[in-house]
Parts: sequence; structure tokens; C-alpha cells
Amino acid sequence: MLDGTEITNVIQLYFDGLYEGDTKKLAQAFHPTARLYSLDAGVVRELSRGDWLTAVAGRLAPQASGLARTDRIVFIDVTDDTAASAKVECSIHPKYFVDHLTLLKTADRGWQIVAKAFRTQIKESA
Repeated sequence: MLDGTEITNVIQLYFDGLYEGDTKKLAQAFHPTARLYSLDAGVVRELSRGDWLTAVAGRLAPQASGLARTDRIVFIDVTDDTAASAKVECSIHPKYFVDHLTLLKTADRGWQIVAKAFRTQIKESA
């Protein structure tokens, strides 16, 4: 039976990298060929890992802003010992994200995120 700890560790590395603004952690979690997808005014937007890491490096990290962490794993679905998907939630207030992650396990890199499709919702304080 597959132990999901390695997958959970990759997702936690992703959460930590996002919260801390640490692009080295994010680069470890995401495969070099990874792509990120979202909708922008109804049009699919695609980002390479490199372009996304550049954007992360150029913004103030939630940790530096004193924002509370809201990240959580909703579920992990493991197909076999080489493929998995996960639904996770996180935020950089006022933006709240639902991410659908696809992970693959390679012989040379282990488990990594190869694709992220996400939805962003703006929630102002009540």
C-alpha cells in the first residue's frame, strides 16, 4: 500500500513556500515543466513555473504581511504509485484560492506537482 506521507510533504512544501514567499521551496515542489492554469474573464490563462516563480518573488509574502495561514488539504486521490491529485485551499488575503494539483512521481525527482488549476475569489473583511 502506498504511503501518502511523501505527497503530503510536497503539498506542505508548496504551502510553506507560498506563505513565506520562498521560491526555492516552490521550485522544489513543482516540476520544472509544470504549468499553472486559471480563468481570466472566461479565458484560460496558462503560466509556466518560471513565470509564476518570478511573480511570487515580486510580491510581498503573506508571512511578511502578518496574514494568518489558511492553507489546508481538502483531499488527496492517489491513482497508483506514480500519479495523484489533490484539492487544496489557501489564501493571500483578500484572495482565496482553491487549487487542483496533479502530482507525478519520477525516478529522479520523486513526487512533484506537474500541474495546478486554480480558482481565485476575492473576499473583503466583514
